[in-house]
Amino acid sequence: MDLGEFMTFEQEWAELRAAAAKRTAMQTNSIPADGGGGGGGANDLVVNRDDLGAVGNDAYDLLGRLAKEGDIARSSTFDAATALTNGNFVSGSAVLKVHDFWQTHLKTLLDACARISNHLDYSKAQHAKDDAKVKGDLTRISVLTEYMN
Repeated sequence: MDLGEFMTFEQEWAELRAAAAKRTAMQTNSIPADGGGGGGGANDLVVNRDDLGAVGNDAYDLLGRLAKEGDIARSSTFDAATALTNGNFVSGSAVLKVHDFWQTHLKTLLDACARISNHLDYSKAQHAKDDAKVKGDLTRISVLTEYMN
């Protein structure tokens, strides 16, 4: 199989983002056929906190596993590259490139998992704060309305 057939992570991620944006735009930029625009329709965008928690949990678990298991061969690969290079084998530089390539991509994956996990935790906490503020504002408005009547 030709390696040119594979997409880079950035290409695949860009395609997935574009497809998600297209699906979201179709859901949020339309109204039901009956002309209503209110909530409760089948096309409403709903994200449950449990859903976010599961994604955040998976990202956190993957981060832990990648940090541990993704680094297992690092030192032996580097040692092999050094030994091959010191033994005047041309393949030593190739093994070192594989080592460096893996380390770079492992760091990218670790960073991505951490960002997903941290962002979802932040979003969940911020959403709870926003809910509390809206509830407080509505309570104050209700009290003022009753007082004025």
